[in-house]
Amino acid sequence: MSFIAAALDGQIAKLAALADNPVIPYKDAVVYLTAIQTWFELYLMRRQIPMYSISFPPPELKDHLPKETFDKAQAYGRDKLYFAFARTLFDWGLSFGLIKSGTYAWAWDATARWMDALGLEQSRVITHSLMWITTLTLISAIPGFGWSYYSNFVLEEKHGFNKSTVKLWVMDTIKSTVLMAAIGLPFLAAFLKIIELAGKNFVPWLMLFMIVFQLTLQLVFPIFIQPLFNKFTPVAPGEVRDRVEKLATKLGFPLKHLYVIDGSKRSSHSNAYFYGLPWSKQIVLYDTLLDKSSPAEVEAVLAHELGHWHFSHPTWLMLIAQSHLFFTLVVFSIFIHNQTLFKAFGFDPLLAVSSPQGGPQPIVIGFILYQLLFEPLDTFVKFYMNSTTRKYEYQADEFAARLGLQKDLSSALIKLHVDNLSSPHNDSLYSMYHHSHPTLPERLRAMDEYKGSKWLSPKVENKELKKE
Repeated sequence: MSFIAAALDGQIAKLAALADNPVIPYKDAVVYLTAIQTWFELYLMRRQIPMYSISFPPPELKDHLPKETFDKAQAYGRDKLYFAFARTLFDWGLSFGLIKSGTYAWAWDATARWMDALGLEQSRVITHSLMWITTLTLISAIPGFGWSYYSNFVLEEKHGFNKSTVKLWVMDTIKSTVLMAAIGLPFLAAFLKIIELAGKNFVPWLMLFMIVFQLTLQLVFPIFIQPLFNKFTPVAPGEVRDRVEKLATKLGFPLKHLYVIDGSKRSSHSNAYFYGLPWSKQIVLYDTLLDKSSPAEVEAVLAHELGHWHFSHPTWLMLIAQSHLFFTLVVFSIFIHNQTLFKAFGFDPLLAVSSPQGGPQPIVIGFILYQLLFEPLDTFVKFYMNSTTRKYEYQADEFAARLGLQKDLSSALIKLHVDNLSSPHNDSLYSMYHHSHPTLPERLRAMDEYKGSKWLSPKVENKELKKE
């Protein structure tokens, strides 16, 4: 193992030397790559625009979308697309401005002066790093508040979906900001400290930390964080509860609690999900789902969600995410001491090695610059992740249909589609990039094709399914 580690270290050192080349224009590369990514996203939106000029619904929805509802869905989709178009252009302009103006280096120097004013030694690199990240986050996030307000109180309000008030929106914004700081800053401090202590062998230690953090957050979020925004109430005894509990028992799903959440106080959109430890799960239903769906349809939607559990989709997605994270960290180890990258963005190149004030290297600078360089390349990852999750959605639909709930699932999906004014028509490439789920017509066609056939592999069929 030590031989393999030494060989890997040698290859990383060689790649690091090649990457730290003064002739490489890193700043220009970031500008051009970001512009290409933005152009590609705008191109996809341009492909989608004609879809909103189609005057009739797809065949699968023609009996379920009245003319008036269809026209509303087209108008809602068009308005959302124009909003996304404007937001994408604005975000690119902001990113371009921050890069070309030297804001990243300016913020580092400014926070150093603030530390002096506060009597803090600049050798406290992690404190300096947290102040720098906070400053950059505020510069980037403050304009986003205006976009969020417009989305909620103009766009969503216009189409009848916003149920929030300005007061509630302000409180949510404050809570989210405080939580982001309360969780994000200690996480970043630990992230940087692990790299500082582990040195060149930081990748496995950081991976372990990240996995533990993510698993902990998955458990903590629904129990302690989401209740700050929504109220959880046990589902009342009745047909819905009976159906869900019977389904969970049939499938061996370890259901411990069944809740309804007051999603309607912010939006009329619907949802359902589960969370918890492998031996103790909780199911959460949005009140909007209960209000708009029959008990049989709620059962079908839950059968779809439990299909994800049955096929271990969350676990597979987590493994894929961890593989991507591992790759990201390994590549970062090539750039962590890249003086050319630091200099390109206006930083003292010595910061890529150590702090001039006597402290350790400010690792956060290299990590942020590395992300700026490689983030546009995640476009390819997005295509892959969407293709994977779309496949999983088809499998979960199959699972529900094999339980004899195809008709109810189709009915529930159509209701959700109609009530949410989801876009009836989608350009294929636009959908592949932006949608983690297949479109409703695609899902309905797939379920019709499954009818009467055994399209679940015998290796994954459980005893209950085989009894059918």
